Amino acid sequence: MVFDTWSDVENMYKSYAERSGFSVRLGALKKNGMVVTHRYMQCTRSSKPKQTQLESMDPSAFKVSRSSSYKVTDCRARLKLKAISGTTKFFIYGFIEAHNHGLVDKDNLDFTRKRRKLSYDDQRFIHKLSLNKIGPNVAHKIRASLKGGHHNVQGTVVEFKNFTRDLRSFIGKKDAQMVVDTLKSRMINLPNFFFECVVVDGELRSLFWADDVSKCNYEAFGDVLGFDATYHTNQYNMIFVPFTGVDHHKKCVTFGAGLLYDETIGSYTWLLTTFLKAHNNKQPTLVLTDQDAAMKQAVFGVFNKSIHRLCMWHIVRKIPAKIAGDVLENIDLRAAIHKLVWNLFITPEEFEERWNLLMEGLHLKENNWLNEMYEIRDQWVPCYFRDVHMCCLMKTTSRCESSNSLFKTNSSGTNTLVQFLMCFDTAIDGQRYTQRRLELESNTIAPSMPKNVPIERHASELFTHTLFLEVQKEIYRGMTFCYIASKTPELDGVKIYTIVHTNRQYKDINEFEVSFDTRDRSVSCSCMGYTRLGYLCRHAFCVYRYNQVDEIPVQYQPGRWKRDILPRRVFSMSNRYSADTDAESVIRNEIFDLVIECTDRLRRNIGKLSELSGEIKEIRNRVFREFPTEPACNKTSAVISDLLKQPEDMEVSINPPQGIRNKGCGTNHRLIGPGEKAVVNSAKTTRLCGKCKKYVNDHDSRNCEKVRAAKEAAAAAAKAAKAGNVTVPEDSCHVGVVDLSNGDTSVGPSSRICTRATRRSTRRSTIRSSDPLEE
Repeated sequence: MVFDTWSDVENMYKSYAERSGFSVRLGALKKNGMVVTHRYMQCTRSSKPKQTQLESMDPSAFKVSRSSSYKVTDCRARLKLKAISGTTKFFIYGFIEAHNHGLVDKDNLDFTRKRRKLSYDDQRFIHKLSLNKIGPNVAHKIRASLKGGHHNVQGTVVEFKNFTRDLRSFIGKKDAQMVVDTLKSRMINLPNFFFECVVVDGELRSLFWADDVSKCNYEAFGDVLGFDATYHTNQYNMIFVPFTGVDHHKKCVTFGAGLLYDETIGSYTWLLTTFLKAHNNKQPTLVLTDQDAAMKQAVFGVFNKSIHRLCMWHIVRKIPAKIAGDVLENIDLRAAIHKLVWNLFITPEEFEERWNLLMEGLHLKENNWLNEMYEIRDQWVPCYFRDVHMCCLMKTTSRCESSNSLFKTNSSGTNTLVQFLMCFDTAIDGQRYTQRRLELESNTIAPSMPKNVPIERHASELFTHTLFLEVQKEIYRGMTFCYIASKTPELDGVKIYTIVHTNRQYKDINEFEVSFDTRDRSVSCSCMGYTRLGYLCRHAFCVYRYNQVDEIPVQYQPGRWKRDILPRRVFSMSNRYSADTDAESVIRNEIFDLVIECTDRLRRNIGKLSELSGEIKEIRNRVFREFPTEPACNKTSAVISDLLKQPEDMEVSINPPQGIRNKGCGTNHRLIGPGEKAVVNSAKTTRLCGKCKKYVNDHDSRNCEKVRAAKEAAAAAAKAAKAGNVTVPEDSCHVGVVDLSNGDTSVGPSSRICTRATRRSTRRSTIRSSDPLEE
């Protein structure tokens, strides 16, 4: 049999091998000078297995090795071909059909070597899922589900894992260089893109980047800024710091992001200085962070025109760990503290007076931590920020933690910097997709207005849909739950109203004073609602309704809540980093969409679907005749280069950081505070104690008296130590008493075998251990 080209030989024998149930590869060849004269195609199991020769007299040679099996069996099946001189033709001069191993049956053809090779689409699928924190195992399951079974999937889980390994190997030590080159390329090719980095001795230390969309968002919504450090986003332990705000749909929006080598004052100072440089030195009105000392010093030094606010949640959550256990059990205590510190309607003077009365009543005047928090009360208590514009937009770092969670949903601690940047782009695209969808809804969807109030219709034309719903509530509550109790005669065009605020049972609960200027229709309410939130309160709308004001005055139409505050270029396709916008990807997606449209139109029409399949096969055969060999761009290295948009060969002058140690690292076990222990214990099932007749989870009738005695002894010891200014040894709580530090109230063998003398000496001791919950 004669073949015109070598490609015809390959296609014929590979097709035969696939139907027969084995795989083939190129074998030996013979040349006459530079011309191939003979060539083999043989079974992939034709090689001989490597046998390890052991020295029988050496005992160390018989060590236990990893169990393995050989896939090669010295199979002799092959096809022998000879070239016809002066042409490109080959003819068969030998054929060995028999195999010395089992063949793959037709039900398992997906395990053959040809079917296990991943296509470009499969490799792209694995990579795209990895950007959403989906590994190769789950990716293979998803692929099997989408294609209707594992038999329709090219490649096993091993091939999926191997591709992930090859991708990480491709990045290797070029990781930092690739990230820096990518961001520099964006700075050159994308308008208004900002990037800056710090390299020390050829090692990447810090970097910050912000694109045009981030800058537009900061220009519109940068009045309140929050940022918080997060960990485990990359394999080098670089600290990730995104800058977060709130947009006009009340959604989180990112103003920029940075990666730091450490959390020192110098690192944070560089980051904040670079942030201001990127945003034309515009400082926010309010900056929100946690109590990190380095962060606090950097904010004070860089944001010198901003007001720094500490996260309330981080402070309030420490109360269980900072107050003695017997006082902590008082539910009224915690309720009183929460009610006081979260009160928005009191003045700083009233807060200080009530705080002192509360501390005296609860005998907490000597609590050091509470006194320290009181000293910095102007940095976290809301009443001290009541005059700051938009002070209630962010009172805790929960928005920052929400953004951190968003980015960590896509990225993991094993990612390289290149992978992390691509995961960041995917997360940012998701955030901007939400903003784009809400923007479209605000511009195209008419909200429901059952009461049909003129000022309500005006508000719907001004604000986004999300903000309008908030204003609508204030309008309705001003009509329903507020009434004018009294008013003063007009003086210089100003009227003063006393507005009574009622609850749902229409009982008076509070009253506020609203001044109304008839000349420019401006209002001022004692609740400071407009200052705190940026839109008018129900008390102001109550006065407007009384004075028949049908439109919101211009001075109460802040730009940050309006629909058209962002330029249209923010939503353009060029600002979607994870979108495939190159010409090849656009055409590929168009082809896939056309095929899907045709198959959807022909659902349940088997005859027409068969015709369509035949036409597509004809197109496939025509393409394969025109391009008979696999292109070089489909090699694994070339595919990875295209997916990462990085060249295969590059000069490396910047290396990844090494030796980073984050705060809290170095301990095998995380320290658990009393507050967290209390949460864990509260989740335990309670049962009735036969002694004290209470539903508890820390004891039963067998050890009720011992637990109570231990608590009383701990409280007495703490009181005695406090009165005598005596330090209680940490290990004294383990002598003759029940250990409550881990929630275990059972009396262990060590306590049962204590001698009577030990117990007597323990009872006589005037210094006893404190309750671990007090520590």
